[in-house]
Amino acid sequence: MDLFSNYGLFLAKVVTLVVAVAAIVLIIMNAALRKRGQSGQLRLTHLGDDYQQMKDDLLLAKMKPHAQKLWLKNHKKAEKQKAKAEKRAAKQGESETPKPTMYVIDFKGSMDASEVTSLREEVSAVLAVAQKGDEVLLRLESPGGVVHGYGLAASQLQRLRDQGLRVTAAVDKVAASGGYMMACVANHIVAAPFSIIGSIGVVAQIPNFNRLLKRNDIDIELHTAGQYKRTLTLFGENTEEGREKFQEDLNETHLLFKDFVHQMRPSLNIENVATGEHWYGRQALDLGLVDAIGTSDDLIISHMDRFNVLGVHYARRRKMIDRVTHSAGAVAERLLLKLWQRGEKPLL
Repeated sequence: MDLFSNYGLFLAKVVTLVVAVAAIVLIIMNAALRKRGQSGQLRLTHLGDDYQQMKDDLLLAKMKPHAQKLWLKNHKKAEKQKAKAEKRAAKQGESETPKPTMYVIDFKGSMDASEVTSLREEVSAVLAVAQKGDEVLLRLESPGGVVHGYGLAASQLQRLRDQGLRVTAAVDKVAASGGYMMACVANHIVAAPFSIIGSIGVVAQIPNFNRLLKRNDIDIELHTAGQYKRTLTLFGENTEEGREKFQEDLNETHLLFKDFVHQMRPSLNIENVATGEHWYGRQALDLGLVDAIGTSDDLIISHMDRFNVLGVHYARRRKMIDRVTHSAGAVAERLLLKLWQRGEKPLL
């Protein structure tokens, strides 16, 4: 019995020591980052090199051992000759015309569009170095969310077009509502056959607990200055006038949404598609919501010969508590989305 007690005490001491050391390390790391004033880091990925490496690995896997050795020997020899030729050309002042760059930006949007913080940094980084002939590929996935968040995200993409960069939006899964607001800024939209496109509409819902409070003899006082400072509330008694004003605001927002989409895609019959419905990729192509059917993978691979394909991602630095709450929030959001899809969308 004493053995188990001593072992438990020893284990508790070890765990306490490890936690204390980890906490000290985290504090030091956070202090160092704050001192440098870094809010995030720009990460670049040579997608063309990654794809070529994967291709080479698969080619080797298909060969017999002796063929692998011969291929590796020839490949190494070719790479060495190429490096010598580039070095010789550089010494002689010769340089081949560099290929333009395709910058690949990923946007996987949440309801509050908080990802726009990284998007604005990525756009600014691209604009700082972009040259004539460069393009941007946006890999977009979002079911939509708050109007002001996705409005800002669309404005960030508009910065690219204003500087003369061709923007292609690739939708592999979903670009609905605010997601489509972003997509329609692009010069060209490519969607996978069963991706969800459209949902050009506005929705808002609010619970009201006024009757519950009245039954429990709880009074709520709401004081405002301005006739429509509050229209519908959670706890107060809502009026027909407030409901009418709330609906009027929704209609006005919908009108702005429709005007924006029509401005970006003037050939689109906006009244036919701005009903709040969504369509799958091939249906969206027939309606003019997208320009082609395909996936982002096909786009990247098809552009590798003509472009240097560079992935651009800005990783924001989060405090430890923010990481925990963000993860919990993401889990809750995915759960709500699954419940909504089960009730509103067909399952395969």
